[in-house]
Amino acid sequence: MTTATVSPPASATKPTAAYLDEAERWSAHNYLPLPVVLDRGEGAWVWDVEGNRYLDMLSAYSALNQGHRHPAIVSAAREQMERLTLTSRAFHNDQMGPFLRELCEVAGYDAALPMNTGAEAVETAVKMVRKWGYETRGIPADRAEIVVCEDNFHGRTTTIVGFSSDEQYREGFGPFTPGFKIVPYGDVEALRAALGPNTAGFLVEPVQGEAGVVVPPDGYLAEAAALCREEGVAFIADEIQTGLGRTGRLFCCEWEDVRPDVLVVGKALGGGVYPVSAVIADAEFMDVFRPGDHGSTFGGNPLAAAVGRASLRVVLEEDLSRRSDELGSWFKEQLRAIPSPHVQEVRGKGLMIGVVIRESSGTARPFCEALQERGILAKETHQQVVRFAPPLTVEQSQLQDALVDIAAVLRE
Repeated sequence: MTTATVSPPASATKPTAAYLDEAERWSAHNYLPLPVVLDRGEGAWVWDVEGNRYLDMLSAYSALNQGHRHPAIVSAAREQMERLTLTSRAFHNDQMGPFLRELCEVAGYDAALPMNTGAEAVETAVKMVRKWGYETRGIPADRAEIVVCEDNFHGRTTTIVGFSSDEQYREGFGPFTPGFKIVPYGDVEALRAALGPNTAGFLVEPVQGEAGVVVPPDGYLAEAAALCREEGVAFIADEIQTGLGRTGRLFCCEWEDVRPDVLVVGKALGGGVYPVSAVIADAEFMDVFRPGDHGSTFGGNPLAAAVGRASLRVVLEEDLSRRSDELGSWFKEQLRAIPSPHVQEVRGKGLMIGVVIRESSGTARPFCEALQERGILAKETHQQVVRFAPPLTVEQSQLQDALVDIAAVLRE
């Protein structure tokens, strides 16, 4: 796949280097993006300011499961923007109720609490499960514990980075919120040993995305959920990246027939158009909230709700979960068939795939840079992993073309 070049769009008033210099000068240096400046996208494709076309193999960390500017989602956003965009939760609006009903009916729960970002939704789940532990389990005040996994990534707030095992996420940001225990990912016996009388919940990613697309052993989620039920502990699934079709099921927990007590969703719920997240649970958990306990000025706003409704419809009506399962299985096997001295492992579920680069071959960054030169945008994660997660609307022919260049890069 060679980089397709067209005339620069009218909106591009500066060369790439000028945009990069401007961002370097005026932006906090909290990211290390690839040196490409994008200004247009459609489906699985994006274009830079020079007019070069690339296949998007990251999907904004799974926020673009439906592809760039899906017509149905953009249309819903445009129509709502002409009517009403924000009310705050001081008043009702005509979109939030239908959105939450449709979301709960699809997921199979009693109620949902809308937020904006994934981190906000995780914080919401933590608050809810703690209060549930006090009111339902009788855990002594301010003693509730939540068990999490090593190498987790649930967001960037002070509370969340406080229970990260990645020192870079924590260094310089303490003191941290107490009440969390960390156990090895995929180890049910370690979880069993960590549970105690004050344990309110277990928070887990069905597949660890930022850790390098780490898939737990078969049966882990089912065994962990069963253990939580036995011990009266809330099983909280963070499906912000893995949900809404990304791993080949609507929610990744469905691979093991697990129904979490609390389900956290985001990213693709906004269809790549607007930040939308939610915590979904039955009344036993959701009813701990009373007016004034929790809130968000923008959470559940009519624009977000309209976008969320359209985003959910696209996932269901276009059967994106099935596409992800079928294309992901095929693509993963094609990647595994590439003879490369640099590749240690190819792993993943659905169209959430990680190619692990051997440490003897350096880090994954140069591979991503080489892919960019060939018209493919992917991003390294956890130093050694090239993550491939294209929009679930991608065509097999597009992936087939990309494999030629991926193979060349992995061989070189």
